[in-house]
Amino acid sequence: MAASTGHPKGLYVLFATEMWERFSYYGMRALLALYMANALLFDKALTSRIYGDYTSLVYLTPLLGGYMADRYWGNRRSILIGGLMMALGQFSLFASASLYTPGQTAVSSAQMALFFLGLGMLIFGNGFFKPNISSMVGTLYPKGDSRIDAAYTIFYMGINLGAFFSPLVCGTLGEVYDASGNIVPSEFKWGFLAAGIGMLIGSLTFELFKNKYVVGPEGAALGAKPERTVEHSPVVPVNTDSPVRTETIAQPATSFASQLPKLIGIFVVVYAAIAWFMNYDWIGALVFSAMIVAPIAVLSDDSLTKREREKIYVILILSFFVIFFWGAFEQAGASLTFFAAEQTDRQLTASYTVPASYFQSANALFIIIFAPIFAVIWTVLGKRGLEPSSPLKMSIGLMFLAVGYLIIAFGVKGVDASTKVSMFWLITMYLMHTFGELCLSPIGLALVNKLAPARFASLLMAVWFLATAAGNKFAGVLSGLYPEPGKPAPHFVGFEITGLYEFFLIFVVLSAAASLVLFFLYRKLTTMMNEPVATAA
Repeated sequence: MAASTGHPKGLYVLFATEMWERFSYYGMRALLALYMANALLFDKALTSRIYGDYTSLVYLTPLLGGYMADRYWGNRRSILIGGLMMALGQFSLFASASLYTPGQTAVSSAQMALFFLGLGMLIFGNGFFKPNISSMVGTLYPKGDSRIDAAYTIFYMGINLGAFFSPLVCGTLGEVYDASGNIVPSEFKWGFLAAGIGMLIGSLTFELFKNKYVVGPEGAALGAKPERTVEHSPVVPVNTDSPVRTETIAQPATSFASQLPKLIGIFVVVYAAIAWFMNYDWIGALVFSAMIVAPIAVLSDDSLTKREREKIYVILILSFFVIFFWGAFEQAGASLTFFAAEQTDRQLTASYTVPASYFQSANALFIIIFAPIFAVIWTVLGKRGLEPSSPLKMSIGLMFLAVGYLIIAFGVKGVDASTKVSMFWLITMYLMHTFGELCLSPIGLALVNKLAPARFASLLMAVWFLATAAGNKFAGVLSGLYPEPGKPAPHFVGFEITGLYEFFLIFVVLSAAASLVLFFLYRKLTTMMNEPVATAA
């Protein structure tokens, strides 16, 4: 029987569910920094730190959510619990914003408590929801079905549609200005409410249609409570926002029992050292300690062959460079939001000013436009034997990131804090960053799936996402260096940041340096991957 060229209806149920979840996440994120700075009266350093903590923990909790789903709840129950938790988290932020009183000079304990409760519920809800819905896409199809890659591309479009529309909707409702051009903090609640309603719509969509449509090739319900046997070890489903196949991969039983005491001891020592170095930033210490100890846990396995170790080293080395990428890229929700709100000329017409939150839609829109183009470019180059290896693509991605920051640094050079610059600089920078993301994010995820030994596939994917979490935390640290008039100039490795030009140069230097180092390493890494090296035309 010929394989069907269409897709199961369950794919579109998952597409709609994920689209509304991303609507909720990115709509809230578009307003988060503005809310903290204008309603909770946090300074930019504290706002950046909390933003970094939140976005980094979002990438840690899927490890817990995947474990719980695999061992106890199954995908379906985990998605429902996660979705409802995230909706409640958004409504908690709505309640926090509703307690704001115009002109307040201090924040009530109830407003603050509801804010942090909302963030906590969003963090853990995401952990239960995100990895489980991503891993269900591949299970809709028979093993080896050629439609799976196209299915993930369709699913990826749902992610970006939600990410595109959410800042426009939530920003319109929540980011409101008075006649003098000052933001009205009491209106943030409506943006958070819209994000919560979007999450409820996503959860309701899944619940209404899952039994009929989210079924396997034989018609059996997918994602039911698992039946465990002692011969199988826990599986951590993959959490991804990128257009690659990301399936749950079962690992043969591999015991770390003999290594566990040593690993715990190493973690405690590393955690204490990093916490002390980071002035007792406990969340930052947790993220960076996990990033250091997890690779040790993998490499401590004596069953690894020399060839397997080489491939794992490639994953670990590239994970290190990923930290620099996301540390610069994830300024979108923090320092670049400050820049859009305070120093970007957003006057589109005489009577209309573009909300600062709208600019966070740019990346999603550019991905929708350019992802197919990049796919064609790689295909054409591959047919001619000129396609860059994965490490070289990632080096190119980092250089695009540097170029983006160089463009905006040029735009603000010589401009004082009271002068606003054209939207052109910010939009062009986001375009370059999108090019960088398309060269790095899907490429890196596919590389991990390709190189990881089967028995460590889930653990090494977890390491990859730990690097993303570390990059998000690093983004918060760097955003805290954003210069504020009237306050002492921040310093970074002895470099004084007297204005936005110097601030953006930090990201130019970090991204370009990481790109160049990776460029000089890519041939060696390509050899270790056993991929052919592209030759210059």
